[in-house]
Amino acid sequence: MKKLPQVTALFWVMKIAATTLGETGGDLLAQTLHIGYALSSLLFIGLFVASLTTQLNAKRFHPALYWTVIVSTSTAGTTMSDFMNRSAGLGYARGALVLITCLAVVFAIWRRSGQTFAVEQISTFRGELLYWSAILFSNTLGTSLGDFLADTTHLGFFGSALLISGVMVVILAAHFYTRISRTLLFWTAFVLTRPLGATVGDFFTKPRTQGGLNLGTMGSSAVLATVLLVSIGYSLLKERALVEGDGALAGAGADGPVLAPAVVNVD
Repeated sequence: MKKLPQVTALFWVMKIAATTLGETGGDLLAQTLHIGYALSSLLFIGLFVASLTTQLNAKRFHPALYWTVIVSTSTAGTTMSDFMNRSAGLGYARGALVLITCLAVVFAIWRRSGQTFAVEQISTFRGELLYWSAILFSNTLGTSLGDFLADTTHLGFFGSALLISGVMVVILAAHFYTRISRTLLFWTAFVLTRPLGATVGDFFTKPRTQGGLNLGTMGSSAVLATVLLVSIGYSLLKERALVEGDGALAGAGADGPVLAPAVVNVD
């Protein structure tokens, strides 16, 4: 049974909000609350493992659970990336290179496994496990790549966000006007939303002397959490309406149009 959401415009809005929240939330614990990168990473990895275990054992799609896992991968990715780049001394470029290699290995294993890359069609435990592994590494990579663009290349937070946004506009145009694989475009956009979230998060939180808006990690996290919660609430209402609509169609018989595939048990 499919447990992953449909890829719509709302999906991308929520993805960007969740990844930006991951950046500001990770910085809130590690920097503002002075917990440190190592301990924050352990806390967020624990949250990730707990939420992912629940997601993998779920029998159907739960919007709140799904986006909890997304946020936990973003926050864990932020603190793990900062630990690698700063505490471990790898630096942004080498840290990003390590994570790109890890992500490439995940996709290579995925390809050899025979599981579908089409995310809306993933319905097996192995496929979903590969899906979440790719998400964890892509979100961790996003922090390193976002910091690399903002700091090492001297584009700044705003310039980096504009660059990534421009690339995503090109991807959107390719989706509508070319025959490039939709799966390839999805994963390219998915990876890029993380550095976009990282740079936007830094743009919100960093002081004006560093090119930010100086909103702070706590205020920015509160605003982003509100946006995400409202979007999840809307998704839950849509999910409930869809379930009720399917129930009404089942009760009325097969005279109406087929809106969604149904599962039929034949004894």
